[in-house]
Amino acid sequence: MLLKLLRGKIHRATITEACVDYVGSITIDRDLLDASGLLPGECVLVADLTDGKRFETYIMEGKAGSGVICINGAAARLVDVGDKVIIMAYAYIESDEAKTLRPKVVLVDDKNKITEVR
Repeated sequence: MLLKLLRGKIHRATITEACVDYVGSITIDRDLLDASGLLPGECVLVADLTDGKRFETYIMEGKAGSGVICINGAAARLVDVGDKVIIMAYAYIESDEAKTLRPKVVLVDDKNKITEVR
């Protein structure tokens, strides 16, 4: 049996841009991708802590060190610049593997700079 478990997340990131006139996705600073193990093209769930909205999209790589968290396309209408979000990626794994999975959790400050990786 396969289970869907959290494998990585970026916690309390700040939305830096929202661009509706773009082919949909979320652009994430390369440093945050490396620290969290998230990959360009990967499907993620984004939860907006400001208003509780949730949506799925896919990742596009942003410039390393930029702090960019940009929601593109139609989902840009669901957020405001300055909103805090949690970006989560999941994996389907066998139930015996679930016992040893340790998701990477990246905590960031208000400028999306890494403060801790758990």
